[in-house]
Amino acid sequence: MIEELTKDMVRLLREEQGMSLDDALRCVYTSNTYNKLTNLNTGLYFQSTAYVYALLITEITNQK
Repeated sequence: MIEELTKDMVRLLREEQGMSLDDALRCVYTSNTYNKLTNLNTGLYFQSTAYVYALLITEITNQK
């Protein structure tokens, strides 16, 4: 589940934000969203790709 969500988020960053593969991977793997996704206690891995991606975009937007 986590791997699929991660793959989908990278794909969406590339398609919707125009990021390179390297930038999209770096963005996902260094995010607080990914930390929460991989923490099984949060249950975030049970959520939809759209929901987790929205959290990631919010995190990216707030960092700018």
